[in-house]
Amino acid sequence: MPDSYSQVLIHATFHTKQNGVTINADDMPRLFEYLGGIVRQQHSVALAIGGMPDHIHILFCLPRTITIADFMMYLKKGSSKWLKTIDERYRLFEWQSGYGAFSVSYQNRQRVVNYIANQSEHHRKMTFREEVMKMYHDAGIDFDENYII
Repeated sequence: MPDSYSQVLIHATFHTKQNGVTINADDMPRLFEYLGGIVRQQHSVALAIGGMPDHIHILFCLPRTITIADFMMYLKKGSSKWLKTIDERYRLFEWQSGYGAFSVSYQNRQRVVNYIANQSEHHRKMTFREEVMKMYHDAGIDFDENYII
C-alpha cells in the first residue's frame, strides 16, 4: 500500500488538579475554542469538546503520527498555559497529570458527541468521580479508586 490511513477516534477526559479549582463558566467556551486550536495544530479534528467547570471531555481523531500520551500532553499543557494568561485567578491552575482515553468506534461517534454535548444534564445525576469510574468499568479497565477524584 503506497499510503497510510487510519481512523482512530478517542474520547478523552481530564480533571483539574485540585478539587474545588474550577474554570469560570464565562471562560468555558473560550477554553473549548482554544482546545480546538490545539487539536488542529496537531493535524487532527475535534468532533466534540465540552465539559464542566472542573473537567473536560473531548472526542478527536488521533493522527497516525502521534501517541495518545503526546496528544494529551499538548492539550493539557497548552490549555493550562493559556488559562494562566487570561485571568489572574488561573495563575496556579493545573490539570491532573492523568487522563482517561477511550477508543470509540466510528459507528458510535454520534452517541459520544451527544454525551459530551449534554454534560450539564448528565452531571445532575452523577459526579465526575462516578462518571469516570463507570467509564473505566465499561471499558474493562482495572483502576485504583484511591486515585480518582
